Amino acid sequence: MSEIYDIFVVGGGINGCGIARDAAGRGYSVCLAEMSDLGSGTSSWSTKLIHGGLRYLEHYEFRLVREALIEREVLLNMAPHIIWPLRFVLPHHKGMRPAWLLRLGLFLYDHLGGRKILPATKVLDLRRDAAGGPLKDQFTKAFEYSDCWVNDARLVVLNAMDAKAKGAEIFTRTKVVSAKKASDLWEIDLQAADTGVTRRVSARLIVNAGGPWVDDILRASMGENQARNVRLVQGSHIVVRKKFAHPKAYFFQNSDERIFFAIPYEQDYTLIGTTDQDYKGDPSDVKISDQEIAYLCAGASQYFKEPVTRDDIVWTYSGVRPLYDDGASKAQEATRDYVLRTDGAAGPKVINIFGGKITTYRRLAESMLAKVEEAIGSKGVPWTKASVLPGGEFGVSGFSDLLSKVHSHYPFLETSHSERLVRSYGLKALEILGEAKSHVDLGEEFGHGLTEAEVRYLMKNEWAQTAADVVWRRSKLGIRFTPEQTDRLDAFMREHKQLQNFAAE
Repeated sequence: MSEIYDIFVVGGGINGCGIARDAAGRGYSVCLAEMSDLGSGTSSWSTKLIHGGLRYLEHYEFRLVREALIEREVLLNMAPHIIWPLRFVLPHHKGMRPAWLLRLGLFLYDHLGGRKILPATKVLDLRRDAAGGPLKDQFTKAFEYSDCWVNDARLVVLNAMDAKAKGAEIFTRTKVVSAKKASDLWEIDLQAADTGVTRRVSARLIVNAGGPWVDDILRASMGENQARNVRLVQGSHIVVRKKFAHPKAYFFQNSDERIFFAIPYEQDYTLIGTTDQDYKGDPSDVKISDQEIAYLCAGASQYFKEPVTRDDIVWTYSGVRPLYDDGASKAQEATRDYVLRTDGAAGPKVINIFGGKITTYRRLAESMLAKVEEAIGSKGVPWTKASVLPGGEFGVSGFSDLLSKVHSHYPFLETSHSERLVRSYGLKALEILGEAKSHVDLGEEFGHGLTEAEVRYLMKNEWAQTAADVVWRRSKLGIRFTPEQTDRLDAFMREHKQLQNFAAE
């Protein structure tokens, strides 16, 4: 007899993990399967922002913007270690949107979402403010407003960790081979990617949170051969050597009416993006194109005194956003809102997610649970708005105190190492460091402050199985690692690997 769950979630991105967490916290029995690593698709290739979406106002998406603006501060309170406030500088470009329109948009941005923590918009004289230093002299006026930065892949993992703590089963590197109706249940066949071992589970309801693969899941696993609900839009970014020293980010307008950002990244770099273009290939094979590189370099060079060239680029990344196909003519005009659709006239239901964005993942989960209640009955009540994700229990104003505590308890750590650990793990940093009195107590060092103690913690608690899981998703150290360092980490993890899916049982 296979296990019977209330809810089976397909997909371990931000939406899938957020739904699993919310549902498990209400008392539903939950199983989640992710065919790769958690957050390895769209959720880890974002622009790393928790934001209302200033440009969505131009498309009259006021409900989406308001919801996202409210969520900024909800999420900031939930995870103050991996989310923090960031000020954005929007230069007035005389050849583009007029100053009065920017001012009006930012007035709405300040007041739509009931802002309490984040500071309001102000006008900058770029001839005097430090933010004007890196920019061309033609830019003399700017508007400075608030949004937030997020470590996107860690947000996914923290939701999965909390879901597991509340009773959910999380299987990574586990593919859904098929899903068939059997009376009032789904029978779901799973296969572990590393061993090929198969297993069957049953569920009263399926949540299809496959992201770019949501239609593929409907076609391959459930036999819906004509499924076509999402519009795949490629977004690419470049990371260049640091272009400015101050801690603010830039919001730039381009002549094609798109916008892009230039954001401080990992202390020594600047992140520039994103692009918007339709994508037709395999979402797992997406790569930045020469045209996108040229587009981002040219766009940034319109603003910075020092041009951005291909020689400045130290890393690029691309992701595919699964936007709901609303028939918009241009990729940048397609809605960023989400659509939840319940399928299954007779027998057990499947609820599909089309679209969505990181900022509104928690509200999407609440909306999904309302549909779950309609399908299989109610358990518990909404609870996540006032909740805290693992490690974030120190509060928005407590980061400095926690960092000071780590400094005093572990004086042998370099300041940059302590800050990275607290920014990544919050209070869980103390669990990683334990009783260590020196670097030796943390075990082997793989490079750039990544120690055996941290890697073992990630393998035990965060489903990390490969070097890529660690250096590109659990941390952002991959941009600094050499191939030799990555190979050494991979060898260590293979040697100490613990199968974390059902094949190990």
